[in-house]
Amino acid sequence: MEQRTLGSLSVSVVGVGCNNFGSRLDQAGTDAVVHAALDAGVNFFDTADIYGATHSEEMLGRALGRRRDEAIIATKFGMPIDDSHFGASPDYVRHACDASLARLGVETIDLYQLHYPDDTVPIADTLGALADLVAEGKVREIGCSNLSATQLRDAHAAAGSGPTFVSVQNQYSLLARDPEHDGVLDACDELGLGLLPFYPLANGLLTGKVRPGEPIPEGTRLSLMSPERSVHWLSDEFQTRVGALLAYANDEGVPILSLAFSWLISHPRVTSVIAGASSAEQVRANAAAVRPLSARQIAALDELTA
Repeated sequence: MEQRTLGSLSVSVVGVGCNNFGSRLDQAGTDAVVHAALDAGVNFFDTADIYGATHSEEMLGRALGRRRDEAIIATKFGMPIDDSHFGASPDYVRHACDASLARLGVETIDLYQLHYPDDTVPIADTLGALADLVAEGKVREIGCSNLSATQLRDAHAAAGSGPTFVSVQNQYSLLARDPEHDGVLDACDELGLGLLPFYPLANGLLTGKVRPGEPIPEGTRLSLMSPERSVHWLSDEFQTRVGALLAYANDEGVPILSLAFSWLISHPRVTSVIAGASSAEQVRANAAAVRPLSARQIAALDELTA
């Protein structure tokens, strides 16, 4: 498995999104996914304090156990856990970090990420608290998620000579190419940030399991999604694009899953593609999906989904 650099970290180009841990997966299922990932050369695990109603971190920590040194652990803070646990104030950042360390059962978080911007707190204050955590050895690198290009530049300027974000985690896929148009990819180039795409498979539309005009397979992410959310992903526009991608994948003799992962990894600023998995088989398929694409294939995918 190829690895790319994220600050001082070296992470596999395919990562595991841990939002299923503690929700769709129990501890045994989590153990199976984590060990299958490590065995396949995947070392990057991305969780958050809110995932699985705070149980994702606990279950990831237990699953890693003695294999902790084989893994790069990324977690996030800031989204509401309850009415009093949220935000990016310095006091809360320190509290949230200590709570995540305890749930994970580790001494250091490899990548600690601001989950969502907090407009009530100056970013310099948040970065100051994160710098303290780095100095104390509780955190190795810091990152962010859901920030705009302007917010990324503001954060970089506010960091001064202290630790600054090494990554941004935003939605990016063949069906959601916003970072190309909203300036985030340009900001990553300018600031030397790694982009960590979430929803790389567009909530299952790019797995090959969902076929336009056919019922949604039971047990898939889309089948479990609330109607008010799934209506976006099942729109006529997306169904048309998925149909075109499936036809192209068939013509090329390459699974659409592989095209989706490999197209993202073809972008030099994409450090690791974070994808959830609900079984050992699924994580092994994700790990095996990345392959080199020709310039012709990349151009064709760009045109099909522009």
